[in-house]
Amino acid sequence: MTLKNDTDRNDSDKVTFRAFWEMVKNTKPPKWIVFLAVLLSLIETGVGLVIPLFTQTVVDQLADAALDTSVIFLFIGLFVMQAVATGFSIYLLTYVGEHVVRELRIKLWKRMLRLPVAYYDANRTGETISRITNDTNIVKGLITRHLVTAVTGVISIVGAVAILLVLDWQMTLVMLSVVPVMLFIIIPLGRKMYRVSKSIQKEMASFTTVLTQVLSEIRLVKAYSAEERETASGNDRVNGLFRFGLKEARVFAVLNPLISLAMMGVLVFIIGYGGVRVAAGAISAGQLVAFILYLFMIIVPVSRFASFFAEVQKAMGATERINTLYDMDEEQYDRERPSESGRGDLTARDVSFRYEKGEPVLKGVNFTVPAKRVTAIVGPSGSGKTTLFSLIERFYEPSEGEFTLGGIPVRSIHLRDWRQQIGYVSQESPLMAGSIRENITYGVNREVKDEELESAGRLANVHEFVSELPDAYDTEVGERGIKLSGGQRQRVAIARAILRNPSILMLDEATSSLDSESERKIQEALDNVMEGRTTIVIAHRLATVLGADQIVVMEKGRVTGMGTHSELLETNTLYRRLATQQFAAGNE
Repeated sequence: MTLKNDTDRNDSDKVTFRAFWEMVKNTKPPKWIVFLAVLLSLIETGVGLVIPLFTQTVVDQLADAALDTSVIFLFIGLFVMQAVATGFSIYLLTYVGEHVVRELRIKLWKRMLRLPVAYYDANRTGETISRITNDTNIVKGLITRHLVTAVTGVISIVGAVAILLVLDWQMTLVMLSVVPVMLFIIIPLGRKMYRVSKSIQKEMASFTTVLTQVLSEIRLVKAYSAEERETASGNDRVNGLFRFGLKEARVFAVLNPLISLAMMGVLVFIIGYGGVRVAAGAISAGQLVAFILYLFMIIVPVSRFASFFAEVQKAMGATERINTLYDMDEEQYDRERPSESGRGDLTARDVSFRYEKGEPVLKGVNFTVPAKRVTAIVGPSGSGKTTLFSLIERFYEPSEGEFTLGGIPVRSIHLRDWRQQIGYVSQESPLMAGSIRENITYGVNREVKDEELESAGRLANVHEFVSELPDAYDTEVGERGIKLSGGQRQRVAIARAILRNPSILMLDEATSSLDSESERKIQEALDNVMEGRTTIVIAHRLATVLGADQIVVMEKGRVTGMGTHSELLETNTLYRRLATQQFAAGNE
């Protein structure tokens, strides 16, 4: 049974290495550079195999006091050739490794931007970042420092053994007797290294996750005096990395001395035994020196195989995690492009939705948003209003049913086309690090003139406070817009939607962060912007949607009423209760 498990594991490793090789090939490294790098490495190895033979000649000539100066010059020439070949091969291999990593990171970055929102709901950001940074670096390390070195090392070992058999087959066989012993040491320790390496990579991903999560919410940490808690959490991850690092060190602490001991034992034996054979006249002093040099050409690559094996296992784990991202389903962009984009009524037909392994959030939702009219969606928290917006934006696809625009199924419309005709202002008002100008023009794929920017700023009541800033629209907003107040961030987000000039406007409580005066001005601006556009508004405060052409009431994921404000007051119990509570509170 044990043998079967080991065989299965080895088969798995072969498949994984094939996957690694395919992944590297897909980055299309420049073949001529790879060929030249390998050729130079082979030249370096070939010259290395010739040098001991010249050493033998020099030693024998010195022993006979008949040194030929041409041999010395040729000897020096070989050293220079080897040094030049080594330098260029190192550079070219590094170039190939950097090329592979660049292409991997470009593909991963593109893939991450195209993964659906559901992926980010289920996976931590730090783990995803770790795949782009740490895992790709591991792949680069294997290519630049180990892969070709291992191949040339094998060639060096085979060549050296072949020459040694010619020089003195008896001493060579004695030397080779240590190989089974070394394999007996390397194989089980290599498997241990594989498990430790995978644990280290997993722990590193967790540590990156903690750093990303805590540093991105540092104000929350400080506001709730959670420094000690997060310090302890970070310490746990660092200590985990420390423990796994010590496990890795213990493996190397056993592996390297044992290999060195075996090699030194062989070396001492060869020197002693070779000295006896020189004294007996069986071989010359030059042959013994050449034999020892060839022995070192075997010892050095063999001693590197332990670290090479560990790096291979690390790269296999990295490949597995990278390919996991490649295997994820992307958002589907390539769809039919509508001939009359943004025209017609937006209709929800029996739309139901549930998050993975969760209870249904929306259940058989039916309603129509008339074109170029304002539709408000109201209801208590948790009724599914924001989820409905996420479905319209196509962050998720309905579990059942569909949305149509002018009778065309929305899922058949090219995703980029669809989102470009939507202006979405959410409650959070997310901003990117950069200037106010960059945030307002974000996602606009054309040059925006100052007049357009200022016009959008005036409509959104941004221009007034921006004009008072030293750098005006070029003022930096800080990470996530932290240098602006909540109301200012909301107004910048509204200006961004205005500049987009969308045919469908979606406002998720867009005036929630504003004071009364700013809210009045923004509401006036929004009234102007909403004119002639299909507009959907989520509102918790009913006072902001009294003038809507249609109000949709939602409760527990279902539509329980539709109509105008006055109609719903008469026909819908929930709406009447909400209106009574809010207007009574307002009067007080």
